[in-house]
Amino acid sequence: MTDDSPVNLTEKEYSIIDMLQSLGLPRTEATAIVCLKDCNELRSLHIELLSGLRQPEVSVAMRPLKDRGWVDERSEKKNKGKGRPVKYYQLTVPFKEIIGVLEEKYLEDSNEKMVALKRLRELEILSQN
Repeated sequence: MTDDSPVNLTEKEYSIIDMLQSLGLPRTEATAIVCLKDCNELRSLHIELLSGLRQPEVSVAMRPLKDRGWVDERSEKKNKGKGRPVKYYQLTVPFKEIIGVLEEKYLEDSNEKMVALKRLRELEILSQN
């Protein structure tokens, strides 16, 4: 249960978020990944404070990340026993592996687009004959 929460996102981390978005990840998911990439585990509240995301945005961002197997979530009851449990998140795969998955997807998408462009050229040549 380690909370190695950094104080603020750096300019470099904002650049990483921008690059992840350019590869097709939604902003909230990219931001959550960046918050978690150098920490063992973070409370949902710390992700909110660090990133500027609102609580619902953090929850929504975590669903697809959990579905992909990139993030693990655990809940812990509050000391007083009232209210919602505190949620903790951590990356379950190294950040380099996430980059690799995004790279494969990008290459696959690019290949599909190249095939479509080639087919368009073929169809145009056929229509001119």
